[in-house]
Amino acid sequence: METLMRAGYVTRGLVYGIIGVLALQVLFGGGGTLTDPQGAIAVMGKTPLGGVVLYAVLIGLVGYGLWGLIRAVLDPLHKGADPKGITERVGYLVSGISYTLLAVSTYGLITGGASGARSGAQTAQTQQGAATILAQPWGAWVVGLAAVIIIGVGLRQIYQGLQSKFDQQFTPYVLNSNQRNWITRLGQFGTAARGLVFTLIGVFLFQAAYTNDASRAQGIDGVLTTLLRQPAGPWLLGIVALGLIAFGLYSVMSGVWLRLKR
Repeated sequence: METLMRAGYVTRGLVYGIIGVLALQVLFGGGGTLTDPQGAIAVMGKTPLGGVVLYAVLIGLVGYGLWGLIRAVLDPLHKGADPKGITERVGYLVSGISYTLLAVSTYGLITGGASGARSGAQTAQTQQGAATILAQPWGAWVVGLAAVIIIGVGLRQIYQGLQSKFDQQFTPYVLNSNQRNWITRLGQFGTAARGLVFTLIGVFLFQAAYTNDASRAQGIDGVLTTLLRQPAGPWLLGIVALGLIAFGLYSVMSGVWLRLKR
């Protein structure tokens, strides 16, 4: 399981790193696109060894999805059953489910299915799901609650990044003090940047609930597009893109250089 977990962290890092690199390419006119995790996976599938890469990504996503479920149910990190521990374990469960669904999309891309990973799918799926729920009499309350939870998760990640209180499940074992400082800085910057993206996803979802308009909901690609359209858009997008790259590097290094606490 630890081997699968490591593969999962490397895969997660590649996904977020590619999202950041593609966003920087947009800023510097090098092609690129503002995309989401499915879009990043689709890009990896277009490389010369795309088929092999996609199978490796699929294994990593399955590993990370299983790791989320194990953290939630078996509690190997000893989070406990108090309110704080339950909250963290529910977060692990949501993470496990989301990466499992991403694995399904990756498998669909490999097999050529209609549900294959593609750029912009996250926003489309979010809007479709929000529209289905909003059609119910109680829909606005449910979507609003989900939005508040996502905002809370995002703000917590920003706090964790600023306070260097992220990924306490790891302990370094082959890093010198300088390398530890660098991986910590990458983790801080990356976690805070990803937290900002999650917070904005929650804000847009809350707007969808408040206005009863599912088209206001956005995924990562929609958030990046919105940032670019602001008065200081290129700067905002550039900082977030660098943050996502930092998060990707931190995640890859976590899978390679860090050992799970037992």
